[in-house]
Amino acid sequence: MNGGSGSEAGPSDDGVPGPVGNDRARDGGSGSPRRVLVAGLGNIFAGDDGFGVEAVQRLARRPLPPGVETADIGVRGVHLAYQLLDGYDTVVLLDATARGGVPGTVYRIDGAEADRPEGDVLIDGHRMTPDAVLALLDTLSAGTGGTRPGRVTVIGCEPAVLAEGMGLSPAVAGAVEPAVEAVLGLLREEPGTSDRAPAGADEARR
Repeated sequence: MNGGSGSEAGPSDDGVPGPVGNDRARDGGSGSPRRVLVAGLGNIFAGDDGFGVEAVQRLARRPLPPGVETADIGVRGVHLAYQLLDGYDTVVLLDATARGGVPGTVYRIDGAEADRPEGDVLIDGHRMTPDAVLALLDTLSAGTGGTRPGRVTVIGCEPAVLAEGMGLSPAVAGAVEPAVEAVLGLLREEPGTSDRAPAGADEARR
């Protein structure tokens, strides 16, 4: 995937309660819907692959702007692909993302909707990467007439351990809060800000 800007670390979780799930609202300024979905992907039984689930659950306990929904998707990638056709303006995917960096590195990858793998899509009921989910949208949107999201950003974390077992490694556990802050920073941006990032720019911060 290409395009992007860096994520930043922030303060600790403020503990404001809130369930993971749908929380739809209208933009009070314009009176029109501004729908944003933040979805956490991953397998909590495969070590650091559970990063996205942990991060979205943490995010759901924070105050969020109107119109923002959170969803703990886990390994239900096909379900997510159908949900993405429900008319969202922006989608943020949280997932373990192996890119060869230092474990715990947080990546922000913009323009994900325009940088999808070519060829057949591997549909795995147990695990689908963001790339596979987005590629599946082509087929689903043609068959259902659903509306694709206008902007997709992946907030990923370099995993240290992907072996069977529950719990995040220390490096990845320490990256959850910076990832949450990266999402909150993205949500504060004006629509289209990241779309203007130079092609090929892909920053990572620990």
